Amino acid sequence: MLYKRSSALFAEAEKVIPGGVNSPVRAFKAVGGTPIFAKSAKGAYLFDEDGNRFIDYINSWGPMVLGHAFPPVVDAVIERAKLGTSFGMPTALETEIANLAISMVPNIEKIRFVNSGTEACMSAIRLARGFTKKDKIIKFAGCYHGHSDSFLIQAGSGAVTFGMPNSPGVTQGTAKDTLLATYNNLESVNDLISANPNEIAAIIIEPVAGNMGCIVPQEGFLAGLRLLCDEHKILLIFDEVMTGFRLAKGGVQELYGINADIITFGKVIGGGLPVGAFAARNEIMNFLAPIGPVYQAGTLSGNPLAMAAGLAMLRALDHDNDVFRRLEEKTIYLENGISKALLESGITFSINRVGSMISVHFCSEPVIDFQSASKGDNETFKKFFHGMLDEGIYIAPSAYETWFITDALTYEDLDFTIQAVRKVSKTLK
Repeated sequence: MLYKRSSALFAEAEKVIPGGVNSPVRAFKAVGGTPIFAKSAKGAYLFDEDGNRFIDYINSWGPMVLGHAFPPVVDAVIERAKLGTSFGMPTALETEIANLAISMVPNIEKIRFVNSGTEACMSAIRLARGFTKKDKIIKFAGCYHGHSDSFLIQAGSGAVTFGMPNSPGVTQGTAKDTLLATYNNLESVNDLISANPNEIAAIIIEPVAGNMGCIVPQEGFLAGLRLLCDEHKILLIFDEVMTGFRLAKGGVQELYGINADIITFGKVIGGGLPVGAFAARNEIMNFLAPIGPVYQAGTLSGNPLAMAAGLAMLRALDHDNDVFRRLEEKTIYLENGISKALLESGITFSINRVGSMISVHFCSEPVIDFQSASKGDNETFKKFFHGMLDEGIYIAPSAYETWFITDALTYEDLDFTIQAVRKVSKTLK
């Protein structure tokens, strides 16, 4: 495929936007080459500025669970825009989507809307600290909770050491309150709790990870976290920005039957517009201003366009009792087809899948945490990415990202994708 227009646009963008992009992964640094510029999308298909069509497995990093330009969402945004795009005042629409979200998700009684997943996770941590009157948090290496300072931390020299900033601009003072554990490893969590008695406010986790590829929580892991939190009076925060309203109506809490204390949302809850949210039981949420001491605010929070889009999306998911079954069946079909194609070519690989999230890792051992994910063959992934792109398949431009399946995909699309994998895999040896 030719990408002349995209290349020219990228060159122009680099002059006025740092790195030519407004979010780093879009720059193709992990895979090389020039990023393609999107022009439009419909259903399962993405169209670039050069007129190329791609079957899309990013789907705006998750929210397009029912496909691009989903008509109920588009219509809702158009009609709402005619009434005004922002007021800085409460609207009935905010209460309507809040009631629907609370009815769909277990174990929440109040929800607050913000503008991004980053903001939701940042606010959830502040709320947890204010509620528990403790300062430290535990996060897991490889889990991404947005670019707030508290989360841009890498592992220290040992299991019980403080984390270190992994971005300039994050202070040592912030880093000292973030402790790093290993995903799927309860012992690492217990060690941190023991080394910091009565100091930990919250454990935050992607309950199904999506930022080191799709990582499946091993049996007993989430339940073990719940028990540790109960024992030590620590709040358990599920970052469901990716998984909320995608893996089930009630997200991972419903899927695995494990209750968190605070849940963060994004992506699907906004129907593709910039939205985040965090929710919990009344006891915790009532600590928020204006009725509690923990301050959080946002001029554009509850924006009517975003609320209209999110409400249309949640209604569609709530009314379709088969959508999550269809999504999983399509993803299983894709998983089986890709596995067969790669096996036929003698390629070393590992595939992880939960519901409609899936990732392909070019390594021989199971991928269960960040360390095992980092053992993947990145050179092979680069060739695979560009090979698939040339076949008209757009997957995440990083080996550390999950694919997101949309219900708009047909089985013909899936078969085409599997055939592309079969063709590309023959070039990888």
